[in-house]
Amino acid sequence: MYPFYEKLVKWSQQYPDRPGLKNVCIHKGLFPPSVERQFPHLVGYCTVNDVGQAAKDWPQLNFVIYHSAYRWVAGPGGTAAAAWDQLQRQNRVDWVTDLADIPAQYGVRNVYADLGQIFAHSNMAEPRVAAYMLGYMIKGMGADHVVWGTDSLWTGSPQWQIEALRRMEIPEELQKKYGLAPMGPADGPVKTAILGGNNARLYGYTPKMMSDVQTDKVAHYKSLYDKHGGERTNLVYGYINKG
Repeated sequence: MYPFYEKLVKWSQQYPDRPGLKNVCIHKGLFPPSVERQFPHLVGYCTVNDVGQAAKDWPQLNFVIYHSAYRWVAGPGGTAAAAWDQLQRQNRVDWVTDLADIPAQYGVRNVYADLGQIFAHSNMAEPRVAAYMLGYMIKGMGADHVVWGTDSLWTGSPQWQIEALRRMEIPEELQKKYGLAPMGPADGPVKTAILGGNNARLYGYTPKMMSDVQTDKVAHYKSLYDKHGGERTNLVYGYINKG
């Protein structure tokens, strides 16, 4: 991948107004023991063992780790209960804990944890796992390095996930045991950064650009939805065949 990273750096230097060229989004995790037994030769691609050195060698880039390398989904044995069991026995959750430890181990600040799939799965099945992982990632990487994602293709409209994160707090028992800080209020700096501010910074979205979204076609149809009381309108939009 290093030749590709080299090209990204050259492109980002050539097009400094395109911040997305600096962001390398990498799928990690979602590889429980049952899948590892089937494909043992692939496990090395799913852990984060290769992330720290790459981040150190390419400080010009941002490495966004999708699913935060959370292992415990996508197959038999891949459950949040298994993650909770591992946390109780080993004081860690594969491979989220490893990801959160990278900044301290390698002295880097260009590694980010994405919450796609990880939050929906763990928060529904074992909220304590979700709380630990969020708290530990914030502790090791900083609240400004945890970015929102929902994998809503698999879990439906993400509104319930947004509401869940707004309401989430780390139990005092976990705070004391693992040295985790409270996440704070629903509209506080930590949750606000995770839900939008961090991604906006990574991809160069300014307040002006975000305000423009309020006047696009999606906003127009949302206003119609609100106008009619939140119920379906039964109107037909677009071209209508009157023949």
